Amino acid sequence: MNKGAISQFIEKYYLHFNAAALVDAAKDYEKQLEKGNKMLVSLAGAMSTAELGKIFAEMIRQDKVQIVSCTGANLEEDVMNLVAHSHYKRVPNYRDLTPKEEWELLEGGLNRVTDTCIPEEEAFRRIQEHIFKIWKDADDKGERYLPHEYLYKLLLSGVLEEYYEIDLKDSWMYAAAEKNLPIIVPGWEDSTLGNIFASYVIKGELKASTMKSGIEYMTFLADWYTENANTGIGFFQIGGGIAGDFPICVVPMLYQDLERTDTPFWSYFCQISDSTTSYGSYSGAVPNEKITWGKLDIDTPKHIIESDATIVAPLIFAYLLDM
Repeated sequence: MNKGAISQFIEKYYLHFNAAALVDAAKDYEKQLEKGNKMLVSLAGAMSTAELGKIFAEMIRQDKVQIVSCTGANLEEDVMNLVAHSHYKRVPNYRDLTPKEEWELLEGGLNRVTDTCIPEEEAFRRIQEHIFKIWKDADDKGERYLPHEYLYKLLLSGVLEEYYEIDLKDSWMYAAAEKNLPIIVPGWEDSTLGNIFASYVIKGELKASTMKSGIEYMTFLADWYTENANTGIGFFQIGGGIAGDFPICVVPMLYQDLERTDTPFWSYFCQISDSTTSYGSYSGAVPNEKITWGKLDIDTPKHIIESDATIVAPLIFAYLLDM
């Protein structure tokens, strides 16, 4: 397929430094897919609030990502944007806000993420009523699911349809639910829905065991990696933190702790991060350091793009989608 206008622009003008790194990473990602390799994409930060779903959903629909690792915030915030988009408030002058102005946003039920405020009542509470029923139903039946599986049930049940405020094709979570895409959500407990679930446990209305744990996410990932690594699995990391660190560790765990010494390394690695190279920082570590941890091979294609992921990720995805 011929490349579209965006891809042609990138190839013509993105020739040096971080711009060139973007092109190299996109082309190597494309080569992975052409080989039949699978790709894990990890989402850190607030990429869902940044409306990455507008293009990431299409990546999922076109099978250009086979598994996602994301924070609990990214998992839920895509759904929140789906049901409460018109109630979000943009604050372009966020750098100039005083503590008093920040407090006024809180009192107005607006939780700020950089230049965007999430409306607590319309977003969180609108979902809470329905997700609690799904949690409670599982609790009563003695069933247990992973955090993303409960949200899949919520989305596919149709109970949120009356609240939809964006085009459904722009929700990456709905695209993932339709495909039953595997998702890993390390540290889900620190998300808003994680806090809400914990509150029901404290009140005695739900059992903690009704929600499967991070260890169970890791054991699921170990099985998935083992089943799919024969052709190669690439790792495309947006941001840093637990969304990236948790899943990439599955390879050394399989190799060292389970002594499965035939476990292949990740076949591709790219990280987009504005965390510059630094001492002792995971997000600021160069990819070669991952060789010493048994995650990447000497010859694994390795890329690091030191830039804003909200700018870089959509461009790479556009290239992969031939836009």
